[in-house]
Amino acid sequence: MQIIKISLLALGLLFLVCSCDKARVFDDYKEFDGKWNKDAVAAFTFEQKDTTSLYNLFVTMRNNNDYPYNNIYLIVQMEEPGTKITKVDTLEYQMANPDGSLMGNGFSDIKESKLWYKEKVRFPKVGKYTVKIQQAVRQAGQVPGVQELDGVTEVGFRIESTQ
Repeated sequence: MQIIKISLLALGLLFLVCSCDKARVFDDYKEFDGKWNKDAVAAFTFEQKDTTSLYNLFVTMRNNNDYPYNNIYLIVQMEEPGTKITKVDTLEYQMANPDGSLMGNGFSDIKESKLWYKEKVRFPKVGKYTVKIQQAVRQAGQVPGVQELDGVTEVGFRIESTQ
């Protein structure tokens, strides 16, 4: 009887974990081993077949306690399929609380942040889209960008259905 209870509990937990993320359409990460070079581009290619639904787009980041800044600047480019059209956005996100502790979710020293990129987007064309993300962090008062951005373990891109 005890084995049946444990088996049912495990099956229920597995079902709960697998069914929690129904909104996810695309979710991928690029690993940076704790340092993100200013010339390194995190590129994500995805196939879009639906031009009628609305989607929310996110940049996702995993940082550890070596991340030295309160914010991050990103340059995000989205290339439409079959054209040379590229939409470029320069974005700033808050990454730390006023006390210096990292924002985001996580129980260890690695925190995951889900950062809004675009809300209620309708993709205009069917085909392969490419999103490219680069860090554009600078030291205060300096023009050249930070060559190696410490504390970044992974950068990701996520698409969620709004329905």
